[in-house]
Amino acid sequence: MRQCFHCKQWIEDDEAHDCWTTTEAALTEHLSEDLQDAWERLRETAVEFGEQRIYASHHSIMFSRKACYFFVRPKEKYLEICVFLGRPITAPQIRRHDRSSKTKIVHVIHVRHRDEVEAPITDWLREAYEFGGATRNRKTSTQRTRTAQRRPSSKKRNKRPNRNPRRSKRA
Repeated sequence: MRQCFHCKQWIEDDEAHDCWTTTEAALTEHLSEDLQDAWERLRETAVEFGEQRIYASHHSIMFSRKACYFFVRPKEKYLEICVFLGRPITAPQIRRHDRSSKTKIVHVIHVRHRDEVEAPITDWLREAYEFGGATRNRKTSTQRTRTAQRRPSSKKRNKRPNRNPRRSKRA
């Protein structure tokens, strides 16, 4: 027998084991009735937004379009919802917010009952859905080429080779 490094479960030597693969049902089966109801309402609300991918990953249930726009971590006493928005929000429902990238700010919300899955939380989820599917204003390849052609090269050419072997060259 061996013990799984991740989940600490004991496994027979010849038995296949994949603790990383999980399902929504496996993550929500231990929830209380109130949390089950809150989870169902949360999922139904998100599905109404439109086309998306919903999948379980390790200890979370992810909701994504091009990228994940929110995920839920089912806990024993609450559902931890992490919503990615383009702006910081300060409200009683939001436990904290942190910058997760240049453009995204993650907002952590705890839900304990079905009645909490209503405005403003549902409004923030919709905003995240729309923000997650928005196309960014990126330069086209021809715009990048033109900009590069206008700028002088930032690399200076060495006229003589580096004769000191202890000096490292910059990449």
